Parts: sequence; C-alpha cells; structure tokens
Amino acid sequence: MSKFLFSEFEGTTPTAWKQKIQVDLKGADYNETLLWTTNEGITVKPFYTKDDRTHNKIKVPKKAFKICQTIIISDEKSANTLTTDALNRGATAIQFIAKKKFDYTILLDTIDLTSLTIYFKFEFLDDEFISKLSKYINSNTCFFQIDILGNLAEVGNWFVNLKEDYRKLENIVAAAENSISVSGDLYQNAGANMVQQLAYTLAHANEYLNHFGAENAPKIHFQFSVGSNYFHEIAKLNAFRLLWDALLKEYGVKDLEAHLFVQPSARNKTIYDYNVNMLRTTSECMSAILGGSNTVANISYDKIYAESTDFGERISRNQLLILQQESGFKKAQNIAEGSYYIESLTEQMAEKALIIFKQIEKGGGFLKQLKEGNIQRKIKENTAKEEEQFHKNELILLGTNLQPNKENFMKESLELDPFVKQRNIKTLFPPINRKRLSENIEKQRLKNES
Repeated sequence: MSKFLFSEFEGTTPTAWKQKIQVDLKGADYNETLLWTTNEGITVKPFYTKDDRTHNKIKVPKKAFKICQTIIISDEKSANTLTTDALNRGATAIQFIAKKKFDYTILLDTIDLTSLTIYFKFEFLDDEFISKLSKYINSNTCFFQIDILGNLAEVGNWFVNLKEDYRKLENIVAAAENSISVSGDLYQNAGANMVQQLAYTLAHANEYLNHFGAENAPKIHFQFSVGSNYFHEIAKLNAFRLLWDALLKEYGVKDLEAHLFVQPSARNKTIYDYNVNMLRTTSECMSAILGGSNTVANISYDKIYAESTDFGERISRNQLLILQQESGFKKAQNIAEGSYYIESLTEQMAEKALIIFKQIEKGGGFLKQLKEGNIQRKIKENTAKEEEQFHKNELILLGTNLQPNKENFMKESLELDPFVKQRNIKTLFPPINRKRLSENIEKQRLKNES
C-alpha cells in the first residue's frame, strides 16, 4: 500500500531544495539569510533531509519516565505526610533534600520502599549515616545524590578535605548502590553552553571513574537541567548518552545505560510575570521526556522567590501528569529517533563536546582544570556572551526584557532572596555560581518600585 501511494512522487535532492530556496530568496544570500549559528558554534540549516541522519543507536530507558516530587526534610513527620500526599496524587518518585541528619524511620514510615524510586540529595557528607540509611532501605531504586566534586566546584571547598572526602565517599560506595552522583545541572544553571555542559559533566564523571574504577560505573548517575531551546535540549541529553556510552567502552564497560535525573533550569526563570515560568517549565519537561530522562522533577513557577506551597507543587506535578497521561508522552523516550534535525544536532554536540573533553584530559583532568580556574573562566565567557545577547534583546525572556508589565510589582511578594548570594569565605579557588539571566534587570526594577 505504501509503495503504491508514494510511487507517483519523485524524490527531491537536497541540492534541488537549496536551489529552489535560492531562487525564492530573490538575490538574498542563502548563508546570511537562512543559516544561524548557536553559542556552541553549531550551524542550523533551514531544512534537513535523510542525508542528515546519523543512525546512532542511543540507549534510552525501556520504562516510562518517573514523575518526581521534591521535598525538603525540615521535619520528618511533615515530610512523611507530604510524601504520602504526593504519591497519592500521582508522583512516582520522590527527591528528598537533606541539610542535616534525620530520623529515616519516621520519614519513611508506611512508605513502600520496594516499588518507589527515591533520591536523597545531601548537603552534608556522613558516610556512617548514609550507609545505615542504605541498609535500611535495601532497594536498588534508591539513588544517593552525593557529589563531592560537584560540591567542591560550587562551594570552592571540600566538605573536609580531599583525602577525607574521598575516604568517606569510598565507604559509601562500598555500602550502597547508586551512590555517586554527577551534578551536570550546575554547569547549565551557571551559564555554560550546551556543549560545555556535556564536556564538563563527562570529565566530571571520568574523574570518578579514574578513582573508583570501571567496576563502580553502574553506581554513577547524573543530574541535568534543561533550558527552553526545545529541540537542542533533546539533542543535548541524547548526545550525553552517546558520550557516556563511548567513554565506558574505553573502560571495557558495555551495555550500561546512563541514569538521568532531569529538572527544568532556574537560569531562565523570572520573578516578574512569573506565570510565564509555567510555560517555560512545560516546554522544558517535554524536552527532558523526549531526551530520554529516567526521572523528571519539575519545579514550581514561584520556586525562585517563594516558600513551597501546596498550590505550586500541585501545578508542577500536574504539568507532568498531563504530559504523561493525557498527551501521549507516557513512553516517549525514543520518539525523537529518526528526526533528521535532532539526530544532526545530537552528533554535532557530541563531537564538539568530545573535543573539549579531550582538552580537559590532556590538561590533567577535571579536578586540575577546576583548581586552575580554566573551567570557571570558560563558563564566565559564555555567561557574559548570553548577558550581552539578553541586553540587546537577542535572547528573549518574555515579560522581562520583552513586553514587561510595568504594573507588576514584586517587592512585597519576595519570601526568598532570588539573587545569587555573595559568600564571604575563603575558598580554594573561585566557585562556579548558579545565576539567573534576569537578575540584574530585576534588581533595578525592585529598586525603582515605589
């Protein structure tokens, strides 16, 4: 039937399409008019054909993505109640954020640990406590988001020192599965471009592989943030899976899928016209799903300036439920396969990231480059470029630098400080700071509010 339907149509070559476009441009230059280059140096064409297919086989999850609710542990009983409520309302995974040790028997009381995917993000390092927690849960669907190198990069200091941090992490790795996390989200939220994010995350992970050996590769998992460049963010996640697979093969490890925990970026979120944040997170969650994320943890529209509320958390969870249950995204992790555009972007990103990765390794590895400030410098260069584009309205945040609502006042609504905080502490080297793109313009608007 298909052969009969299409047998009357003649195929058109890419050259013929380009010639037709050139005629329609009526003298305008094809390259200057229709090609554009991203901050990563990737040239985007106006059309793609089957000649752009790469046929790379990307290992994506076989199961549908998990809908994750994030809960901060301030009081164990309250956190337990919030967890039960989130699970009853459709969440299928929970991320707990812990600033200090807690009573996990109270926190996890009556919760079915055998079927639930749990993530623990620790802001402290205690090997004895975490080992006991792992033994108590006794599940391979529990992930410990412990990243001593990520903490070092973001804070500028070890928890204790290099030797002690690694000793404690070694104890945790020996006692627990899924116990090494790589915070690739840090680089996105600090302003690194997509190729840099891929390269730094891969080099970051390779530092752990060098230390712990290939036998512990299954214990490594990743955190990513995605922005609003829809197709490019899909390609970014696909490119990382390709890169991780290629790196593991160098260590003799085969058929190991990268586990990706993905959240929308905070970098493009705004305090003014904050409802637009819901549109941004919806697009970003779609990119995360189509990019093959194992778990997607949405953020509420008011997360950057307000305390957590039931309404904000419910909306963020329902965005994912609608995508999964009503929009055909339940098993969408490989929908992008076969897209000429996305496959081309994926390969270009992977190739460019691999070049940077090799430069880092040639320069002594991730930790050495971090201590020398080279990674920080490269991120700052891209951050400055984005800020200039934002200032010139070449990079748009609707409601902030385009069509701002002058009647929107926020000074009295700020429950949290939404701006990057200056740390007056001595550090081993300049830390990598997460910073939102709109911070400077928002500070000025708050200052001008009567």
